Amino acid sequence: MTIALGTDHAGFSYKELVKAHLTQAGHTVIDKGTFSPDPVDYPDFIRPAAQAVLDGEADRAIVFGGSGNGEAMTANRLKGIRCGLCWSEETARLTREHNNANVLSMGARMIPEDLALRIVDIFLTTEFEGGRHQARIDKLDA
Repeated sequence: MTIALGTDHAGFSYKELVKAHLTQAGHTVIDKGTFSPDPVDYPDFIRPAAQAVLDGEADRAIVFGGSGNGEAMTANRLKGIRCGLCWSEETARLTREHNNANVLSMGARMIPEDLALRIVDIFLTTEFEGGRHQARIDKLDA
């Protein structure tokens, strides 16, 4: 699977951790930045990561910030992106099963590293249930 990553300075260390984790698992990673912990504006890096999904450059994207809230809001501004802010294994599972999320947002200041890696794995391996949930997705995309 090809995964685009984007972050601001607050999520930089988690992006680097997840990038290594994904590469070790055999995924292709497209790193849209930022490339240091120096202060930046998150939309400059989150939008390109989400756009990579829309453009077919990536299968999914993962974005990071301090809380993950602004990053999810930025990604969700793009029509066709369904970005879920996840802080637990259950939210990661449900954002895929029920919402068919194609972008994951996480807050580096909100969750420990080991949980972040578990959330990433769940996000990448959980299938969309379809059925009654598809009608809701269709309404989102209308």
